[in-house]
Parts: sequence; structure tokens; C-alpha cells
Amino acid sequence: MNHQKFVWHDRYNIGVEDIDREHRKLFSIMNKLSTYDGSDEKSRWAYQEGIKFFKGHAMKHFAEEEVYMASIGYEGYDAHRRLHDIFRKKTLPEIEKELMETRYSPEAVEHFLGVCAGWLIGHTMTEDRAITGGVSSRWVDLLPEEEQAAMKKTITKMLYELFQLDAKVISESYGGEKFGNGIYYRLAYESEKGEKWEFLLVFEEKLLMNTVGGIVDSDADKVDVMVMNATRYIARQLVERILAHFPVEGQITLKEENLLSYKQFDRVFEQHNLQSSLLFDTGKGYFAYCMLAPHLLEDSSAPSIQADNAMAVIERYLKESEAESKGKKKILVVDDSAMILQVMKELFNQDYEVQTAKSGVAAIRSMTLDIPDLVLLDYEMPVCNGQQVLEMIRAEEAFLDIPVIFLTGSVDKERIQKILPLKPAGYLLKTTKPQEIKGTIDDFFRKRDA
Repeated sequence: MNHQKFVWHDRYNIGVEDIDREHRKLFSIMNKLSTYDGSDEKSRWAYQEGIKFFKGHAMKHFAEEEVYMASIGYEGYDAHRRLHDIFRKKTLPEIEKELMETRYSPEAVEHFLGVCAGWLIGHTMTEDRAITGGVSSRWVDLLPEEEQAAMKKTITKMLYELFQLDAKVISESYGGEKFGNGIYYRLAYESEKGEKWEFLLVFEEKLLMNTVGGIVDSDADKVDVMVMNATRYIARQLVERILAHFPVEGQITLKEENLLSYKQFDRVFEQHNLQSSLLFDTGKGYFAYCMLAPHLLEDSSAPSIQADNAMAVIERYLKESEAESKGKKKILVVDDSAMILQVMKELFNQDYEVQTAKSGVAAIRSMTLDIPDLVLLDYEMPVCNGQQVLEMIRAEEAFLDIPVIFLTGSVDKERIQKILPLKPAGYLLKTTKPQEIKGTIDDFFRKRDA
């Protein structure tokens, strides 16, 4: 197992002394756990005891943080406590189970530490900072846990009834990451009393071809108008089955349906909070279900599908999706700075399909869902630096040939020598002018294609 140091940065502080102190303590415990080598029974026992200590300290910290939030009358208390519950009741037990089943193998230990570090950093930088008004909580309008559980059960059951697929939820906080070539579908409903709902469904194309394509006996080798029309009505049945669980008086009417580009879909995640955001692995492809808070409903910028224009809208959408997927190279930018990610997205967006990730774990997840043509990787990142992230990438057979270019603040010859065996495709200084960076990447693809 490669020992890695978890480094506390001042930017993780939220400004509440007791909470900041406990966060630093959790980092310290993870650092001690990272020295585990699993070489004998004694070290396994020591690690088991260390896990118990980490878990006990985390549970104590959650409880104290909840008391603090209640004491200041924090509006996001219920949603924040629910995120704590998901981690302590679902995430931790799952990764503990893996540790026990593998007898604390080095791989399981690394997985445990990676999950805990990723969750702790992400939660600290978003939800914990929201306590003091540093940022806005992303999940302030989440459905109550009972309704969320019922929704997951309903969707899982319908996917089985419709397609005989044993789907499982792999994320309860899907953040809009792209997976393969997708179909992005929006449905907006309204009740007689003016209550509104908006749903976003994402189907990976291969999922539709493996399911709906067989049902309609389509001869096409990709999603066509017939498959798309069948998908629309299947999607409406799924959403309306879910709406049947809502306590609504009177009839609910479909007000608008649209097919969105990925950019339009991604904009929703940038601008709005969601009540539910689930990602399913069906075994035949990915499926995402997202529901916006009712008061956020607004008109879509995409053409509304009506009875008299449905065929034309669908045909145009499929042609544009195909042109977009064929015509642009995919770049994944990995950097812990939101500003750098935004600059790079704006720089490359016109000529490339750009995905972003704020950590090594997020990068691996993004690459698993949608393999890029190039990764631009920040070297100076907390928890996992660029070298460690590239080691993770090269450890996956499917990612072996993906070129990786480092984004770095300075070129260190000693560092370069260490990384050469991992075969990076190059280095770019962050101080380089944006258009020069763009020109370098353009040249890289031109030479690679030639």
C-alpha cells in the first residue's frame, strides 16, 4: 500500500473553532491509519482499533456539530443532519463490510481512506461552510428520507417490470456528471391548484438500445426516432407512477416536455438545487433521475415537444447529438480550484467537450462514466496529488492509453523524473497565457490524429 499524507489546508476552516479543531483531528487520525501495511495479524488488529477510534470520533463530531447547528437555529439543519445519517448509516457500514470481508486488505484500506477523505473534504467545503454563510448548501430542498426511499424503490421496481433489469442506486447525490452518450429528457407537470414539478431523466444510449431498442424491434444500430418516441412514453409512465405517491388534490397535467443538450442539462445543476438526484447502474447502462424543487420551475430554453412537431424536434435533436458526439474531442480537467476549472471550461468549450473534476476520486468516477480523449491534471492538489491520481489512472486497464498532461505552477525536474515511468503526455504551466494553452492542446490533437 502506498502511504499518503492527508494535508489540512487553511481553506478547510469554516470559522467555528470547535468544528475546525475536530476536522483537523479527523485528518490526523486518517494520517495514522494511512501508515498501515497489513503485513501481519498484529497490524490488522491495530488497524481495526484505529477504525473504531475514527468511527467513534466521527460520530461524536457529527453529534456535536448538530447540537451547534440547532443552537444557532441553522435553517439547513434537517438536510445537513440527513447527510450525516447517510454517511454514518450507509456509507461507513458499506466500506467497513469490505474491510472485514477482505480481512483488511491494503486495497480495502486505501478504499476506506479515500472515501472518508473525499467525503470529509467535500462535506467541509460545502455543507459545513454553509453553516456560517460561506457558501449556499446544494441540497437544501431534499425530499424527506422516507419519500426518497419510496422513490428509489418505485424506480427500481419499474426498471425491473419494464426491462427485467436489477438496477441499483450508486449515488444519492448525482451531480450531473456525463456518462457516455446520453439522452437528456425534461418533463414539467402542474396540478389543478398550480403546484409544479420538474423532472430530468438521463438515459445512456446503450441502455436504450439494450432495452427499448429490442422492444420496438428497431433495425437501427443507434437511437432513432422510433426508439426515442417509445422512450418518451415509458419515461412519462415512470414519472407519473412516482407522482401518484405525492399528496395532491385534483388532476396533474403534463405542461411541457423537452429534449435537452448536455450543456442545457448541466446548466440546471449550476443554477438550481434539487429535491432528488439519483444515479442507477442497470447492468445494461446508466440511468439518472433528478427532480427540481417545485418553486424553481421555469420555462426551458429547449423547444417544447407538441403533437404537431414531435417528429421534427426529435429528428433534429438526434442529428445534433450525433454531430456533437462525433465532432468534438473530450477533455477532462482535474483541479481543486473552482476558478481554474471555470477558466479552462470557458477556454475549451467552443471546440471541445469539457468535463471537470475537483479531486482524484471525482476524476476516476468521471472517467468510468465517460472516457475522455485527454486529461488535464493539476499536480498540486490536497489529499491525492497529481502523481497519485495518475498512478490510479494507470492502474486501470481501460485508462492505460489515455494521455495525461499536467497543469502545474512550476516545473520541478526532480518531480518530472519520478513521474516519467507513468508516461505523462506533457506539462503546461498555469502561468502560461490561456490562448497559448489552447494552442498547445490543439497542436497535441492535430499531431495525434495525424
